[in-house]
Amino acid sequence: MGALGHYLEEEGIPTTQVSLVREHTEALRPPRALWVPFILGRPLGVPNDAAFQTRVLAAALRLLERDAGPVLEDFPEDAPHADPGEAPADLVCPVSFPGRAAGGSLAERLAEEVSQLAAWHELARRHRGRTTLGVTGLTVPEIAAFLATWLTESPRSSYRPELAPEDALKLACDELRAFYTEAKSVQPGRHSPAAIQDWFWRDTSAGQALLVIRDRAAASENPAVKALAVQSIVPRAVDAALKVAAPR
Repeated sequence: MGALGHYLEEEGIPTTQVSLVREHTEALRPPRALWVPFILGRPLGVPNDAAFQTRVLAAALRLLERDAGPVLEDFPEDAPHADPGEAPADLVCPVSFPGRAAGGSLAERLAEEVSQLAAWHELARRHRGRTTLGVTGLTVPEIAAFLATWLTESPRSSYRPELAPEDALKLACDELRAFYTEAKSVQPGRHSPAAIQDWFWRDTSAGQALLVIRDRAAASENPAVKALAVQSIVPRAVDAALKVAAPR
């Protein structure tokens, strides 16, 4: 769409767009673009949140007030979590799910956690009739294994030859979080989006792993990977909340 914008502008038609991959937009230099820090496939944030989606659209349309370009602005808000909906009353626990294990390496604890959540996620998939997983083309254990390399000094650059390292890392992080969110949504009790987010970042090995990966990405020599540390891996609101709660 960024390239198409140039042709439309040459015909006198002003254009603006929403960008999910900042690095691609910087390379294409479209006339006007609004970068949003949302997962791929959700350029307006989350479904069924008209107020938030309107703010995104309004921010993109305001760029049409700019006469000269290219213009690339950042949307200042993170997307809210989608409400997974009310769990059915007849759900039963397929497995027990203990808290975050203390033993073993972080990579081992992540792999074990993913294994324990698999039954919950399958239950969620059957209940909802769909899943948001599948963008990476990997199974969840494969995603965990790929991300585990980012906990070492020799991270794997990508899992598909056509994917740049920054895109591979972002997709894997997003899909792992989606797996946990969907699995948690059908555990007994009512889980608000805020509660699921708090659980993920405070109580899971996956959340702990993404915090470490964020720091590794920040130290990368690849500018696009380094940018993910600021823009995508850890939501800004979560990062701020964790810093406030950290012991002094």
